[in-house]
Amino acid sequence: MRFAILIGAVWQLTFFNVLQAQETLPPLKDSRAPQNFAEMWSGFDPQTEPLETEILKEWEEEGVVLRVVRFRIGIFKGQKAQLAAVYGFPKGGRKLPGLLQIHGGGQYADYKACLLNAKRGYATLSIAWAGRISAPKYGVSPEIVKLFWENKTDDPNYKLTTDWGAVDGYHAPSRNPGNVFPSAKAGSWTLDAVESPRNSGWFLCAVAARRGLTFLEQQPEVDPDRLGVYGHSMGGKLTVMTAPDPRVKAAAPSCGGISDRDNQSSLFQSTIGDDVSLKEISVPIIFLSPANDFHGRIRDLPSAVEEIQSEDWRVTCSAHHNHQDTPPYEVATLLWFDQHLKKTFTFPQTPTSVLKLNATDGIPSFTVHADSSHPIVSVDAFYTQHGKPQDEPAEHENTMHRFWHHVEMKPSKEGWTAKLPVSNPDKPLWVYANVRYSLDDPVTGAGYYYRTYTANTFNVSSLLKMIEADELAQADVEATLKPSTTIESFAGDWEKEWFTYRPDEWARTTHKLYDATYQAPTNASLSLEIFADEANKLVILIDDHAAVVELTGQKKWQTVNLSPKDFKNFSEEPLPNWNNTKRLTLSPTERLRPKRGDARASRMIGKNWIGPDPRFRNLRWVSSTAESR
Repeated sequence: MRFAILIGAVWQLTFFNVLQAQETLPPLKDSRAPQNFAEMWSGFDPQTEPLETEILKEWEEEGVVLRVVRFRIGIFKGQKAQLAAVYGFPKGGRKLPGLLQIHGGGQYADYKACLLNAKRGYATLSIAWAGRISAPKYGVSPEIVKLFWENKTDDPNYKLTTDWGAVDGYHAPSRNPGNVFPSAKAGSWTLDAVESPRNSGWFLCAVAARRGLTFLEQQPEVDPDRLGVYGHSMGGKLTVMTAPDPRVKAAAPSCGGISDRDNQSSLFQSTIGDDVSLKEISVPIIFLSPANDFHGRIRDLPSAVEEIQSEDWRVTCSAHHNHQDTPPYEVATLLWFDQHLKKTFTFPQTPTSVLKLNATDGIPSFTVHADSSHPIVSVDAFYTQHGKPQDEPAEHENTMHRFWHHVEMKPSKEGWTAKLPVSNPDKPLWVYANVRYSLDDPVTGAGYYYRTYTANTFNVSSLLKMIEADELAQADVEATLKPSTTIESFAGDWEKEWFTYRPDEWARTTHKLYDATYQAPTNASLSLEIFADEANKLVILIDDHAAVVELTGQKKWQTVNLSPKDFKNFSEEPLPNWNNTKRLTLSPTERLRPKRGDARASRMIGKNWIGPDPRFRNLRWVSSTAESR
């Protein structure tokens, strides 16, 4: 009997040890959660476990081999977790640089990134950490992910995809309704039974990303010594969390990875916060940071650059853009990898800048030194007084709609110089410069949201300078930028104070109305002159209210004057007044959406434009109490 009990005890202990050995992450000691970066990653080796790769779909397209694959992330709480992904490489390629592409929240792993990168000589793995996949004949939508969760194998739409097993690294939606994605708190779906960074979806997805690097380095066509990582939004944050892996040789986060510093949990701040991972990065890194982005806030960019260990960094910041970009900025990712993984390109150095406040005319002066190793197309200064000392997530509206004044910089003995007239010396002044360079040959790639783009130029930005109001006062800076009833003359470089995410189309948007310089006088109407060759409809959108203007065409100028009541929202409610407006758009068509919680479908207004693009002039406020200036 004693022998049998002893054998049973030994068997149970052996079985327990086997389970422990299988677990990808070591158990907590004394229920104490990791408290810092080193402790959080302690005991995890992304190269140890077998991948157990399976190919779910394979095809060839334009000389590129493309596969939907699935491989093992690890064992968590005794259950296997598997990661689905799209993998692509040029057929016959050998010793290729490898790229890990990480999608954002609500996005998909997408074959277009793999296809277009392969045509430029890269092998790319686009990981589906949320289970969603965009690929020919292997599309996995949120509805299909749900079929997978429910194991509805008899449904004709069922497909294998990412399986997080006993934990929940899904997002938008998460598998467990109570799972708040970035939270480190414990739940039935979490790895640890106490608040722990290893419970966070961020950490789980970063584990999956590092296993993605293991997949790449084991592919016969990939050079394991030339791996890069990039991603957008949540993928930007995950890029920053993955870049400390010693196998990464270059990184390019967009719209993420610099601002996640505000979580109320001190444990989260010391482990999952962006600054924690940034301090561990020593590889070349370029930050793609649109100036109005709500997720990767530009005011955090100087801190991020200060925190990284790498001396080889660049930033590129499109003015006015929020969470999207255009080709001269998006192309920075590919050029960065061309430099550091292929050695076929050399980035110009970061522009250096000097801001002088003590001018005799009371107007700050901004000077930039730009690297001329590539042909310079333009050097432009962008400055705003919408910056706030604490530009926190609660300030999203201000962040997304801040207006950046544009000044073309002129060559001088010191470099490139411009004056920055301000409207209010009692508000902070933020300024940076964009240096636009021409490319020897066009570069084609897949953008933030996988739309194919071709870039003929690329942009390198100086680091943002932020001057507080008390510094302006001490330097006797004066309010020399006076209010104007002329909003836009449409002359010269006017488009640099407007923006679009589709530069090949004529519609444009501006945040000028948000700036004190261009706010409406009392009892004003909005006036605009339009030249259209054909009869058309022009949509003028102010925030979520729109006016549709009937244009007669006839190849002559037509003047329209509009009051607030001419602008209607989805529910046909008029704009009450011009106060607190933020954004103005000129467009042929727009989509009006119901308010949050309203289940009605959105609707389109306007129509497709006929004939040549319109011309505009004299966008201004007209009233009985204010003369147009």
